[in-house]
Amino acid sequence: MDVSLLARICEAPGAPGFEKQIRNLVLKEIEGLVDEVRTDNMGNVIALLKGESSEKKSMAAAHMDEIGFIVTHIDDRGFVRFNTIGGFDPKTLTAQRVFIHGKKDILGVLGSKPIHIMSPDERTKNVPTKDYFIDTGMSKDELQKFVSVGDSITRYSDLKEMGECVNAKSLDNRVSVFVLIEALRAIKDSGKKPAYDFYAAFTVQEEVGLRGANVAALDVQPDFGFGLDTTIAYDIPGSTPQEQCTALHAGAGIKLMDSSVICDYRMVAYMKQVAERNSIKWQPEILAAGGTDTASLQRMTPGGSIAGAVSIPTRHIHQSIETASKADIQACIDLLAACVCELDQGDWAL
Repeated sequence: MDVSLLARICEAPGAPGFEKQIRNLVLKEIEGLVDEVRTDNMGNVIALLKGESSEKKSMAAAHMDEIGFIVTHIDDRGFVRFNTIGGFDPKTLTAQRVFIHGKKDILGVLGSKPIHIMSPDERTKNVPTKDYFIDTGMSKDELQKFVSVGDSITRYSDLKEMGECVNAKSLDNRVSVFVLIEALRAIKDSGKKPAYDFYAAFTVQEEVGLRGANVAALDVQPDFGFGLDTTIAYDIPGSTPQEQCTALHAGAGIKLMDSSVICDYRMVAYMKQVAERNSIKWQPEILAAGGTDTASLQRMTPGGSIAGAVSIPTRHIHQSIETASKADIQACIDLLAACVCELDQGDWAL
């Protein structure tokens, strides 16, 4: 597995609505892997790999954005206030390093009231997001040379290998961007073609409501759709089997449903058959809360598409550091590539 590429993808900044740097990286990496590529007005990258047939269209979507922040105020002492962009667990913010992406990147640390001077009641509660600030070590006058209200902010951490896993900030959903790129590479290297024209969409603003995928699906109007996203691996101490959703090292997740979509039973059956036929390790996935671009692929086209999803089991989602299994990631690459190439073998009768 190309861990160095995954690291570059995870470490590139790209809060919702500010995906330029990660988009440029994607555009560079897919050169030579696809037949056509374009960027739409919202910033989605839509790449076409021509298939054996143009009778139907298949589409996969992986969102490029990560949860982040936006500058709302710089006070007289140079401390930066912000709003979140995407869903944060407030307890994960304390003492995190961040980059403010202004005229140049400014390193800062998220601060809050020290525990030593908290009241007993405050110590038992999570610090509200509104009580956090960013300390850059700079005065207001110096900081304002580079930072303005409206600048985006992302967390800072580098990717590390840990045992049979990788961990980094924003595996949600950069690992799926990696999976989609590597699936394109695998198809190209195999000498095969997709069964039908295959559109690989790298979407924007998923973390704030599937916005980019809505637009991309309306554009492509796929007959078959594959969402690509992380899912919860709740296989940690204190969990029960019925709560797990997925587990690390148990294979690619084949989504059955989440809060935004019930996957087409024909696609679920097809994906299971492809996995078994190609000896790809897989596990079923039901996510009780949370939605993915799969919903957009299913609904944002006339008559709907036959949609399912490849899900990457991930521990500690939306925490400071997220963790995934290298073997599971490879299984997801293999499953997506095989599914795209064998679509003409599926039973699509209602």
